[in-house]
Amino acid sequence: MIETRWAEISCTVPEPLTECLADFLLDLTGNGVSIENRKVDTFDVEDIAEEELKTVKCYVPESEDLNGFVAAIEKYFAEFSEYNLSGPEVTILKEEDWANSWKANFKPTRIGRRLVIKPSWEVFEGGAGDVILELDPGMAFGTGTHATTRLCLEALEELVYDKGALAANSTVLDVGCGSGLLGIAAALFGALQVVSIDIDPIAITVTDENAAINGVSEAIAASETPLAELEGEFSIVLANILAEALVQMSSDLVQRVAVGGYLILSGILIEREELVMAGFAGQPLTHFSTRREDEWCCIIFQKSR
Repeated sequence: MIETRWAEISCTVPEPLTECLADFLLDLTGNGVSIENRKVDTFDVEDIAEEELKTVKCYVPESEDLNGFVAAIEKYFAEFSEYNLSGPEVTILKEEDWANSWKANFKPTRIGRRLVIKPSWEVFEGGAGDVILELDPGMAFGTGTHATTRLCLEALEELVYDKGALAANSTVLDVGCGSGLLGIAAALFGALQVVSIDIDPIAITVTDENAAINGVSEAIAASETPLAELEGEFSIVLANILAEALVQMSSDLVQRVAVGGYLILSGILIEREELVMAGFAGQPLTHFSTRREDEWCCIIFQKSR
């Protein structure tokens, strides 16, 4: 029997980036991610000081492209240049069940009123009106439970079911689709056409695979087409990226929204909320609402003309 050796990739980051990085590593590797617990010598919670740094670890087989994983993480770190992050550390380990031991903590999760994200190995009996989105994070899926994703999904549900956003033009655009989760949810909510784009070819492959798992392949067209080269208008445009990138893409994003349609922007730290509002101020948009959770916010606009 050939022994499988695993590589542990360890990243130390400021506490506000911990959950965001964990979701990114889960999407990147398709395996379990761990967040190092703090070590304390007190039984009184009030005596525990807030940690400035936390360590997030992910695991991949040694035989895979370690340099590629490290390069992807370093590229991700570059998006947070203000934190001056140091590169990840790689340690080779012996075989352990890193890919499965974490699954005990991933249970069906309800987001909003209708959507339930269910891991493929769990049994879940949905109730009337439930929309079940099945995930297998071992196939490079994130769990969809990070605040930025939850805020998008909750906003999407409100617009579809409460505002009838898909009634006239049942189309959705997901910019920076990653594993395809937002577009798949849109299709399950009733969108007849979902265009999902990303600059990463792996994201396109994973989106197609996950669309098939959920039986919505016919509704989803995933590609590496640049946003500026897309044609057509959409009832809902989703962009869960980063504040600076959203501002840079503001004109192209707004052009793809149909008049009366909605633009959902997420991946925004609350401290960057004003930056995004200012960046979209000159566009033909009306501020619909802002959702906030933890240190993140999601801004929703409606196109007025």
